[in-house]
Amino acid sequence: MKLQRHAHWLLLAVILALWQSVCGLFDVSEFLFPSPARIAQQFWEHHDVILAHAWRTWWVTMLGFAISIVVGTLLGCLMGSSKLAYSAMYPLMTAFNALPKAAFVPILVVWFGIGVGPAVLTAFLISFFPIMVNIATGLATLEPELEDVLRVLGARRSDVMWKVGLPRAMPYFFGALKVSITLAFVGTTVSEMTAANEGIGYLLISAGSSMQMGLAFAGLLVVGAMAMAMYEFFAVLERRLTGWAHRGQT
Repeated sequence: MKLQRHAHWLLLAVILALWQSVCGLFDVSEFLFPSPARIAQQFWEHHDVILAHAWRTWWVTMLGFAISIVVGTLLGCLMGSSKLAYSAMYPLMTAFNALPKAAFVPILVVWFGIGVGPAVLTAFLISFFPIMVNIATGLATLEPELEDVLRVLGARRSDVMWKVGLPRAMPYFFGALKVSITLAFVGTTVSEMTAANEGIGYLLISAGSSMQMGLAFAGLLVVGAMAMAMYEFFAVLERRLTGWAHRGQT
């Protein structure tokens, strides 16, 4: 059980060891593929700059993600509680989700200018769909027999949704949060690469243009670390609030 809990850290250590070994054995140029040691050195040398950009990326992502939770939950409840809304909205939302969100960045820049606005909205656009779909699925798949029994016992439609449907959809909801938070960081970083003068995305472009590949990789690893930390945060919440749905797991 303890090994399973720390398996991801062991795998990460193995990957880093292999990465360092390959770079050392084949004398790979740091301008092409820096070693973990070189990335760590660059991070230490520029940690003030990296952390300042990381803070900007983090709070912008959280703002866009918060909007996606609100919008995704509301749309998911609407679709999951109404067959008409589900039939009307789901195909359109699927088509919208298929559009590359990076293509929206130039449009958002025209509308809101360079800065926070495009990054927040890109994080929102790329992350709300999984939340909406999972909430809708959790509500729409409520067993008809259970709903019939509750209605016979005098429960109103709103009672069924609030007291049974939404609690039943919570595992779907937290599963969506764990996926969406990683997508939100992707959206923010992509937007910052073309429409910002701060953030990790901007740092990646600046480091790449000056051939500081170690610094660029350090920025990428910081984004990955932030995404993994938020993923673990929602995983802990999921275990605390929906343990009943996972009681059969070992």
